[in-house]
Amino acid sequence: QVQLVESGGGLVQAGDSLRLSCAASGRTFSRFTMGWFRQAPGKERVFVAAIAYGAGITTSYADSVKGRFVISRDNAKSTVYLQMNSLKPEDTAVYYCAIHRLPLTGVQLRQNAYDNWGRGTQVTVTS
Repeated sequence: QVQLVESGGGLVQAGDSLRLSCAASGRTFSRFTMGWFRQAPGKERVFVAAIAYGAGITTSYADSVKGRFVISRDNAKSTVYLQMNSLKPEDTAVYYCAIHRLPLTGVQLRQNAYDNWGRGTQVTVTS
């Protein structure tokens, strides 16, 4: 059974940084692309970033976070990270990590490409 557990959220001020972590179990982590998504209050969940399987050489970011957020992975720890810098109030959301439904498949932005999700971690950025 796949399990994803996010951590690292919190309440910060604009301009601060946070690092989210997502620990995965139940699959051979290194074989799967991982993604981060977020859902702001009253809005739909949207793509934030994704990192390819293996060494994670290929990454993809939403335009809204490009240049500020960095996704990375540690296969030895079965963990994916999201380093968030220069946070803005509009980054306030619940952040979810997700694992791709198929092994050895590159980064994808569509939510239906991912079949298991964590419960989310709240990030709140005040101005």
